[in-house]
Amino acid sequence: MKRLIAALLLGSTLASPALSFDISSMTEDEKEAFGTAVRDYLMANPEVLVESINVLESRRQEQSVENDRLLVASNRDAIFDDGHSWVGGNPKGDVTVVEFLDYRCGYCRRFNDQVHALIEKDPNVRLILKEYPILGEDSDMSARFAVAVKQIAGDEAYMKAHDALIELRGPASLDALGKIAEDIGVDRDEVINLMNTESVTAVLRANRQLGETMAIMGTPTFIIGDEMLRGVPQDGLESYVQAEREKQG
Repeated sequence: MKRLIAALLLGSTLASPALSFDISSMTEDEKEAFGTAVRDYLMANPEVLVESINVLESRRQEQSVENDRLLVASNRDAIFDDGHSWVGGNPKGDVTVVEFLDYRCGYCRRFNDQVHALIEKDPNVRLILKEYPILGEDSDMSARFAVAVKQIAGDEAYMKAHDALIELRGPASLDALGKIAEDIGVDRDEVINLMNTESVTAVLRANRQLGETMAIMGTPTFIIGDEMLRGVPQDGLESYVQAEREKQG
C-alpha cells in the first residue's frame, strides 16, 4: 500500500498518465481511507513529496529554457541585426553576446567591468548593447542620452557615454548629462536637443517592444546564441560563450 501511495503521489504530481487513477470511482469510505493513508504516508515519508516537487521544478525550468530558445529563434533579426543598436567587440565574431541594460540598474553597473573584460580577453566575440530603461525617469533620460550620442557622434563616443552613465551616481539631470557630453567631446546642446526627438524615441520603443515580446522583466538580460540568461550569470559569461562555440562545432 505504501509503495502504491508513493507511486500515485509522484505520478499525479508529474502528471504521468501511466500512474493516474480516477478517484471519482471510489466510494466515500474508500476516499476517506485513501486520504488518511496518504496523509499518514506523507507524515512518515515527507521526502517523497519533496522529491516529486524537485522533479516538477526541474521539468518546469527545462520547459522555460526551451520556451526562451523559441523566443530567440522567432526574433533573431530584431535581436542580432536591428540596425540601431551599438555593436562592438569583433563585428564578425563567431559568438554574439547581446545585453539588455538599464543604466540605473545596480547589477548592470557591477557587471559592466566583466562585460568589458570578456571583449578584451576574447577577440572573437561580438557584443550588442540594447538600452532597456525600466527603472524610472533617470533610466529613461540616461538611455535617451546614450542613443542620442550614438546618432550624433558614432560608436566610439557612445561607448564613452555608456561607461560614464554606468558610473554616474547622482540623478541623470540635464546638467549631469551635459557635463558628460562635454567630457567626451560631444556638443552638449545638440545631444540634449536630440534626446526627445522621434529618432531616439523610435529606438527605445523598438527595444521595449522586443523586450516585452521576449518577456524580459529585469536587467541585465543576456542572449548568447540561442540561450537567454535572465539576470547576472553566476558563472560569468565566458562559460556560455564557450558552450555556444561547442554547439557550433
